[in-house]
Amino acid sequence: MTTTKQPLTLTLGDQLRIFGRSGLEQAAWNYPRLQNLGFCYIMIPAIQRLYADQTAQAAAATRHLTSFNTMPYMQSLITGVTLSLEEQRANGHPVSDDEINAVKVGMMGSLAGVADPVWWGTWRPILSAFAASLALSGLGILGPIVFFVGWNVVRLGFRWWAQRWGYRRGVQIVEDLSRGILQKLTLGASIVGMFIMGALVPRWTRISLKPVLVTAHHATYDLQALLDQLLPGLLPLGLTLGCVWLLRRHVKPFWLLLGILGLSILGYWGGLFK
Repeated sequence: MTTTKQPLTLTLGDQLRIFGRSGLEQAAWNYPRLQNLGFCYIMIPAIQRLYADQTAQAAAATRHLTSFNTMPYMQSLITGVTLSLEEQRANGHPVSDDEINAVKVGMMGSLAGVADPVWWGTWRPILSAFAASLALSGLGILGPIVFFVGWNVVRLGFRWWAQRWGYRRGVQIVEDLSRGILQKLTLGASIVGMFIMGALVPRWTRISLKPVLVTAHHATYDLQALLDQLLPGLLPLGLTLGCVWLLRRHVKPFWLLLGILGLSILGYWGGLFK
């Protein structure tokens, strides 16, 4: 009578413990190998589940002490794929150390490039603008609460989904990402982010002119009212485009802010701004 060896698999509890550790990835950030200690710490529950021998556990931990660095939110996807590879290796599949490290290195750079326009260029401006509008409308503390809850719900939800997706798909996810998904996602996020920032320009940038025009027939026209009727938001748009032009010519943001402050004070004293 022969017995069939049950394949080694990670339980849902193992993946939950790994997910709980993922938020501490940068707690041991270091200059020589960046996030390697944090990634190894994340992998410990999987190593303990898949390898019973202490020598094999030590070898697996050493395998994940190589240099590693990516955007922390995208790390969960890499973790999921790495979990799948470790599981295959523990079950006797020919998966070498170099192959595991090559997958990690290949994914960490491309995913980090996608994360910036998606998280910092799109989701954060949208959520912060909405939260700021709540605060300015008189709801006070509700604005920061909405930002804190909204950001973390999306962040944690995405990280859990990414870890599970990477674990289920394994190395096949590399083929999925190589079909132009990353480029399309980056382009789409950049367009949405620029659209949102453009919509916020007339809302949060306020310039009000003080001069009043007087005609020969003694009729008076408020210059600001005329501009609002002809081209609403023209002055905020011009100021924003001017700042972008200066930034592209390597003017430091500090000097830009100082210049805007000085221009505002002089304009008010000179009767140009209200």
